[in-house]
Amino acid sequence: MNPIPTDMPSAYAPPAPPKSTAIFQQIYAAVGQVFVGQPEVLHQVLAALLAGGHVLLEGKPGLGKTHLVLALSHTFGGSFRRIQFTPDLMPSDVCGHTLFDMSSSTFRVRRGPVFANLLLADEINRAPAKTQSALLEVMQETQVTIDGESHKLAPPFMTFATQNPIEQEGTYPLPEAQLDRFLLKVLIDYPDVVNETWIVKAVSSRASGGGLSTSSVPQICSPEDILAAQEEAAAVQAVEPVVDYAVSIVRATRQHSAISLGAGTRGAISLVRVAKSYALLEGRGYITPADVKRAVLPVLRHRVQLAPEIAISGQSVDDMLTSLLKTVEAPRV
Repeated sequence: MNPIPTDMPSAYAPPAPPKSTAIFQQIYAAVGQVFVGQPEVLHQVLAALLAGGHVLLEGKPGLGKTHLVLALSHTFGGSFRRIQFTPDLMPSDVCGHTLFDMSSSTFRVRRGPVFANLLLADEINRAPAKTQSALLEVMQETQVTIDGESHKLAPPFMTFATQNPIEQEGTYPLPEAQLDRFLLKVLIDYPDVVNETWIVKAVSSRASGGGLSTSSVPQICSPEDILAAQEEAAAVQAVEPVVDYAVSIVRATRQHSAISLGAGTRGAISLVRVAKSYALLEGRGYITPADVKRAVLPVLRHRVQLAPEIAISGQSVDDMLTSLLKTVEAPRV
């Protein structure tokens, strides 16, 4: 009688987690050391980085939006630039322009701050529409045209645009067609009392409030590793029933009586892209309906618009999406 083998045959062994999962777990831990008390925000931002999309950050002042983006750039050695949007900001201030060099009697290109891996567009709704459009065109095309000459941006390229939910006077809100260019809209709220107390102690423990400095964030990988991880995320398996589920959710936003403007096809594409990122962050090579559900709020909250009578009642977009989600049956896979 042959002995029963103690080792599990390779054919039945669980699949190894994707190699990028370990890298992003380290990035999560590193950024989480200086961006404290916002685990879901950090998870959503990393999902957007994996999907190669742009993020609209919204939160009250002083909640660490700049801190988050700068810390993230340190983890892969990427370049970071910040633009403070103001009413007098011109498109050339964002993209760049040509200068005449007197010494050589030639024109040379002075590149704008968009030539970076991570770009923070601070208070984007304070700039006029022409300047906003210049940035959004760069986000879509990943290239800049200066005096008729095209310049490609070095990948990975990701824009974080912040909006201040207060002080709306003198601002230029982004129209829905331009909001659709952002993969996610991430809301940053106040941390709970335990984390807020810890942050205050940590920041004030060094001179000039230098605690929790992003300079302490280690480099985990290279920009090339990020690009490889994005390829791995795109290759995550999405079975047809789960894709149909994402499409059904988006189509339901167009048919709901409380929603005056539903999400377009880009919304369904974004749901699947972010679901793939969520799966990879958890070490899976396939997406589930739970991944799609988790992506619904950050992916769709800026792509739908409530009917006026619902908005007046005080109901939020997140409340409406949460209730709508219960009406769409999830597949069993």
